[in-house]
Amino acid sequence: MTSQTTLDKTGPGDQAPSTPSGGASASGLRGHPWFTLITVAVGVMMVALDGTIVAIANPAIQKDLNASFAEVQWITNGYFLALAVSLITAGKLGDRFGHRQTFLIGVVGFAAASGAIGMSSSIALVVTFRVLQGLFGALLMPAALGLLRATFPAEKLNMAIGIWGMVIGASTAGGPILGGVLVEHVNWQSVFFINVPVGILAVALGVWILLDHRAENAPRSFDLLGIALLSAAMFCLVWALIKAPEWGWGDGKTWAFIVGSVVLFAAFAFWETKVKEPLIPLGLFRSIPLSAGVVLMVLMAIAFMGGLFFVTFYLQNVHGMSPIDAGLHLLPLTGMMIVGSPLAGAMITKLGPRVPLAGGMACTALAMYGMSTLETDTGSAVMSLWFALLGLGLAPVMVGATEVIVGNAPMELSGVAGGLQQAAMQIGGSLGTAVLGAVMASKVDSDLAGNWADAGLPPLTAAQEHQASEAVQVGVPPIAPGTPEAIATKITGVAHDTFISGMSLASLVAAGVAVVAVLVAMLTKRGANAEAGAGVGHI
Repeated sequence: MTSQTTLDKTGPGDQAPSTPSGGASASGLRGHPWFTLITVAVGVMMVALDGTIVAIANPAIQKDLNASFAEVQWITNGYFLALAVSLITAGKLGDRFGHRQTFLIGVVGFAAASGAIGMSSSIALVVTFRVLQGLFGALLMPAALGLLRATFPAEKLNMAIGIWGMVIGASTAGGPILGGVLVEHVNWQSVFFINVPVGILAVALGVWILLDHRAENAPRSFDLLGIALLSAAMFCLVWALIKAPEWGWGDGKTWAFIVGSVVLFAAFAFWETKVKEPLIPLGLFRSIPLSAGVVLMVLMAIAFMGGLFFVTFYLQNVHGMSPIDAGLHLLPLTGMMIVGSPLAGAMITKLGPRVPLAGGMACTALAMYGMSTLETDTGSAVMSLWFALLGLGLAPVMVGATEVIVGNAPMELSGVAGGLQQAAMQIGGSLGTAVLGAVMASKVDSDLAGNWADAGLPPLTAAQEHQASEAVQVGVPPIAPGTPEAIATKITGVAHDTFISGMSLASLVAAGVAVVAVLVAMLTKRGANAEAGAGVGHI
């Protein structure tokens, strides 16, 4: 693929820059790479935070709005579904109309939807505005990567993506801490209202600092049928993953949506070979490093998001920690991602991505194996060791895989490449939660009855055993009101031991996924088109 030069286009009222896009403009700030990075980081932080911060608020929302458990699940599912389905199309919009405009529209819409959620008086309105949050979040995430790609010269791009990945990782891991503080000391609405001032800051910085960068041969038309086919395929796939725990993996409805997604993906691939300006030129995937980068993001997200899902239940329901305490115990993970991401960017610039990516996934595999050894009485020091190792392993993968995907795509498709990167993360996260959740459920179902009987507890009916299994899958002892203390203690021991056995098996599966990712990482290499971005300016 050949490199493309860029045309710097300013928004209404802006003056054309007097220096290359890699440096500062005549104003000293407009288009400056590091100020551009700060600006997009503020916007991206909102989206990453909202992926995890809301989980802490869900119980309070359920109580305040008298919502059912299924309705509350859609607060998260609606957000991720809209985000996953829209990311690649949103990246194309940025390539067509400019990443600056797309980013600003995404930030404004996301902040406005957040404020609307805080003022909502029904669960239906909350879910509706969460879907809108996901759609606007999809606009700004690929645009942020497109702006970084266009602004930074090749030798600085990895460092920029490292800091960008640090913001995403820290925001994702820090969401439960901030959410716990806000829900406990303010109210659940504050979890959403906090996005309004952050959004205003991001818009102000964006109008002041961001420059529009467009490739000379940026797309001029839209592949509407391609958008429809890809969106439908993504919807069917993510919907199947969301509903599989409820329907069951052997259920006909689950497989109908999975088969439907495969058929739609095949139809999309066929159509892309026929249309003049395809949504995703399939020639992108002739790049083995780019394809490996996409697969690597999926595998990383399976291990990370799937493993983290159970850890929160382990800390709160087995160790009895408050949401804030649980978040604080995850600080080693957050801290290592914050420290490790910029260092990983520097290492990848010097060595190339292959060794850091393979080493990072090896650390991730070791960390997930270590988490499979956690017990009900494991101390904080041991937990912190494995959490820190996980953060250390994830940092180079977040940075390196992103650079491999975006850097191996031509400049005029940087938005689509950014959408691919984010979509891979969303699909991997959904896969990790669904697949590892199924592993956990299967292990709990197979062990619970035997452990219950071995403890000398009264036998359960089939219905009682099903209810008990669902509680134990999240580490909650199924203790009925009025149960004698001695019996309750036995039930608690059985529930926690059974949960630990399920979490251990799920963690081992995640470790196996990470080992496969080590092999995939060996297929990556430095972005062949990274030099298509900014010219060398003063940084």
